[in-house]
Amino acid sequence: MISLTLLKLLLQKTSVFCYHTIMKTVSQNKKAYHDYSIEDTFEAGIQLLGTEVKSLRAGRANLKDSYVLIKDTEVYLFNCHISPYTHGNIMNHEPLRTRKLLLHRKEIVRLKDKARQKSYTLIPLKIYFKGPFAKVEVGLGKGKREYEKRETIKEREAKRDIERAMKSK
Repeated sequence: MISLTLLKLLLQKTSVFCYHTIMKTVSQNKKAYHDYSIEDTFEAGIQLLGTEVKSLRAGRANLKDSYVLIKDTEVYLFNCHISPYTHGNIMNHEPLRTRKLLLHRKEIVRLKDKARQKSYTLIPLKIYFKGPFAKVEVGLGKGKREYEKRETIKEREAKRDIERAMKSK
């Protein structure tokens, strides 16, 4: 009878390596969760130059004031700052250039329909690597008003106080 560990080893050696299991977050837009109530998220690929990929792998990206727009049947990421690659040459990229996001046509149509609704916007939430591929998580959300932001802060603090009280018991 074959032991369980030997069977696992055999299966690991014969199975195909899956790139999608390894995820490394490069940059997060934490302010987006404060300023918007995110209702839905989508994963999109991003079209990058070689020096941009190297700079992303070094963790040099900022999503602070970036936003996503749909023009005709294509989706673009604006104001995403990816710092120039330190070991790059004259052909280095522009830090704030417009980048194309890669989505299926059905997803673009669905996003376009949802974004047309009253006060919905598309916000990039994070950039990460899924295996060898750079991905952007795009959130569909509504802007919060000042009183809504204060309410969420109060709820978070109340939740934290409750957890502290439960821990001390």
